[in-house]
Amino acid sequence: MFGWMLNFAYIALIALASPWLVYASVRKGKYRQGFTEKFLGRCPTRTGNRPCVWLHAVSVGEVKLLAPLVAEIARRRPDVQCVISTTTKTGHDLAATLYPEYTRFYCPLDFTWAVAEAMHRLRPELLVLCELELWPNLIHAARRHGAKVAVVNGRLGAKSFRGYRRIRPLVAHLLQSLDLVAAQNDEYAERFTALGARQESVEITGSLKFDGAISDRRNPRTTALQKLTRWPEDAVVLLAGSTQDPEEQLALSAFAELSVNHPKLRLIIVPRHPERFDEVARMLDASGCSWRRRTGLAKLDSASRTPLPPAPPILLVDTVGELSAWWGLTTIAFVGGSLGNRGGQNMLEPAAFGAAVSFGPNTWNFRDIVEAMLGRDAAVVIRNGEELTAFVRRCLDDPAYAEQLGRRAATMVAEGRGATGRTVELLCELLPANAAIHSRAA
Repeated sequence: MFGWMLNFAYIALIALASPWLVYASVRKGKYRQGFTEKFLGRCPTRTGNRPCVWLHAVSVGEVKLLAPLVAEIARRRPDVQCVISTTTKTGHDLAATLYPEYTRFYCPLDFTWAVAEAMHRLRPELLVLCELELWPNLIHAARRHGAKVAVVNGRLGAKSFRGYRRIRPLVAHLLQSLDLVAAQNDEYAERFTALGARQESVEITGSLKFDGAISDRRNPRTTALQKLTRWPEDAVVLLAGSTQDPEEQLALSAFAELSVNHPKLRLIIVPRHPERFDEVARMLDASGCSWRRRTGLAKLDSASRTPLPPAPPILLVDTVGELSAWWGLTTIAFVGGSLGNRGGQNMLEPAAFGAAVSFGPNTWNFRDIVEAMLGRDAAVVIRNGEELTAFVRRCLDDPAYAEQLGRRAATMVAEGRGATGRTVELLCELLPANAAIHSRAA
């Protein structure tokens, strides 16, 4: 009965949001793909009787987060079949790039019929949810099917905690049905327990983001991008990544002011949302600066039969899923989503490469990581365009300062690794030991 009450609530919410959903679908191309998978649960039907782990990641960040986890599961349990679901189109597209050998699909919406059909088709032994994807019907369908349920890289911020506490009886029932909550730190673990999670199911594993952060600047993807730009090796790259309005303009203003006296300075802008690529392109056109799209750079490279000159000093990355590799070219980093209301983005990626990292004050989604970085003098908080320009200027005028800042950041990331191994060890305890498992398909 509770499941059907949720169905009616979801339908009502969709009905209320339908004008915006239609607009986003028509104007921005959102929500068009995966209709039967989302609404009917008609994901690919799994064959064979190998143990199955269903891993769910919402969007780009979570999809990348799964990479070390999937690799470690494959190493420890080669008999296990992993399938990967996402929610957003960008996440689905990135999963196709990162995990071509795995079954990928859109996660069914939390309707009873959709999640039941997906469970019937996939027959998982274990459902793994990234960070805080607590969908009641999905979790209950997994339990009815006989699968264990785990939350990995568990994160429960102060705002979410206050909201869930208002409906604690409902949340407690849901959390008590989880077999494992692998929390990032003590604070999050205590919050999960306070909301009703069983003490014995909550473990502290650390953050998977440390393990997912690449530290070798000579990795193949970064090397390929360096060749694509044809920028000189001594170029000083300022990268503004995962940006939202008006962060692109602030980065551009800093570049325009400082590049006059620092001709080696280059600027890379990577907006957070693909639908803003054209908007940022118009801003760059209006600036009068020399710039190029990343996709345009690739087309020139593939079409030319003779060596091309270096790319312009400003590059707009209008692709999805490449930011982690672009950070490998970076000398000075500004991590976006931190001057507005989004709560910040992953600052461990530029930190792992040893870049001089900066971000705005609004980073509540990464509060523990921010506190660790600031506590070790491994990052700088900037509050406006003037402070961003001042930070970049200091890094340019005092390369030793930038190098020391980056070295402290890289050391912190290296010391924080290990969550993947601890998490997979706990997940393996939830899987059957014997690979010869009979199918539970109806």
